[in-house]
Amino acid sequence: MNPAFNRRDFLRLAGMGLGGVSLAALEQAQAGVGTATAASPASPLIARAPHFAPRARRVIHFFLNGGPSHVDTFDPKPQLARYAGQAIPGEYLRTERKTGAAFPSPFAFRRYGRSGLEISDLFAKTAAHADDLAVIRSMYAQVPNHEPSLMLMNTGDSVQVRPSFGSWTLYGLGSENQNLPGFVSMCPGGMPVKDSENWRSAFLPGVLQGTFVDPQHREIGKLIEHIRSPHADAPTQRRQLDLLAELNAAHLQAHGHDPRLEARIESFELAFRMQLEASDAFDISREPAYIRAAYGDHVHGRQTLIARRLLERGVRFVQLWHGAGQPWDHHDNLESSIRQHSADIDGPIAALMTDLKQRGLFEDTLILWGGEFGRTPSVELGDGGKSKLGRDHNHYGFSVWLAGGGVKGGQAYGATDEFGFRATENRTSVHDLHATMLHLLGFDHERLTYRHSGRDFRLTDVSGEVIRGLVA
Repeated sequence: MNPAFNRRDFLRLAGMGLGGVSLAALEQAQAGVGTATAASPASPLIARAPHFAPRARRVIHFFLNGGPSHVDTFDPKPQLARYAGQAIPGEYLRTERKTGAAFPSPFAFRRYGRSGLEISDLFAKTAAHADDLAVIRSMYAQVPNHEPSLMLMNTGDSVQVRPSFGSWTLYGLGSENQNLPGFVSMCPGGMPVKDSENWRSAFLPGVLQGTFVDPQHREIGKLIEHIRSPHADAPTQRRQLDLLAELNAAHLQAHGHDPRLEARIESFELAFRMQLEASDAFDISREPAYIRAAYGDHVHGRQTLIARRLLERGVRFVQLWHGAGQPWDHHDNLESSIRQHSADIDGPIAALMTDLKQRGLFEDTLILWGGEFGRTPSVELGDGGKSKLGRDHNHYGFSVWLAGGGVKGGQAYGATDEFGFRATENRTSVHDLHATMLHLLGFDHERLTYRHSGRDFRLTDVSGEVIRGLVA
């Protein structure tokens, strides 16, 4: 081989069209992030059996980034109305900003389903599935800041860049469709806070990283960048890849196991295969008109319908962000803002659950709804002590809910205090949540490990307990 023409030059000159998954994995490999040491099959994406019989085979995560208010959605607190305009008695909890008197929810809560689960009018359509929801009202995080709390919820670590939940899921189960990425993260309008760190694979193989998609676009070429090559047709690209594979095989034979190079190979191959199937999976115009109408002809309806199409095609983990930045960060004008944001997703969530049930997919699809923390039950104060009619961050207590995939629905698990400040009953950490979800996917969270830098890492770090009361 001519030393003046190395593999990197070949990659630059080949001009192949690459999906976003390839570019993400290449960037990670070039950055030298992590060095895999665990034994692996021929491809990290090959479908594998978990530790024990799973209840769920796939995951969809509705991420309400910014921190949705639990006391306005799934955790009713009538005491706030009794103390409206008055100081909340009892223990003072430090908040990030100054807060004032009790701020009752402007929204009514009603009982739904045979279980009588109390849910805010903001999610009246989702509430039609109340008997399927397990609302955890006793969640708590570590700090009242977006960045570390986002990382904690997504990766189990609030400080270091660690593999995301989606990457761990893909690492454990592999993918059921080798022509699509096994982990897709959709966020309308661009990247959320902390960007791709939310779906990184870190020291796991690069091909397990999430593929970012901006669903504000409708055209496949914009939804997935570089899905088509402007320079070469499919047969030409196949010949390029075959030559590249020969060069890489020779390099591996000469230098031994190199997980970064193996990730490159996997990513290029996946990107090539995606050209055959991605156009179909992301094209919701193929859906009947009544299905599209049920989800809604707006970005959140479209991305939720795309998610269902991906899940039924074997994609293992789909994450749906509400949007770039922190849309649910309601520091002021809470009533109008949260009403609009809830309306964005209430209908699509309900449509998805109905759709999954009709297709026989609900029982083995695990659904997670929530954000990185909750909000204060007291009103936030601006300059001069004037009310902003919003709520500050609150990591002491908040709510998420699970449904589908082996979840025991129709229940509220745990509780916050009478005002909604702090989790008090069956306090549930993010590690507990992750351990429970991994259990539903068929994994002992203490055994799903990956050796890196001389120690065995896991999603739940050194803690986490399976919440048996949430398992049907």
